[in-house]
Amino acid sequence: MLFGLGVTALAGAAQAHDLSQDEALRLSKEGVIRPFEEILPAALSRYPGSRLLEAELEREHGNYIYEVELLTVDGVVRELELDARDGRILKDKEDD
Repeated sequence: MLFGLGVTALAGAAQAHDLSQDEALRLSKEGVIRPFEEILPAALSRYPGSRLLEAELEREHGNYIYEVELLTVDGVVRELELDARDGRILKDKEDD
């Protein structure tokens, strides 16, 4: 049973991985993704007064995604996924 859980966890890890700051900078300079500074306002405007807690650039299924955690003025942590190419909000959920 534990072996099956380990394989499932590894399979999930293979689908998405975090990129380093150097990789993100290179992709931005090459025009593959938009710089985070251009993407962040879309996330912040969704929750006025919110604060950025964490941000990561990930590659999921061949797509570049900014995963952003915000703390809203109500004290709720929101996790948003934004398309790193155009800034579209792909997912918005309350963080567990």
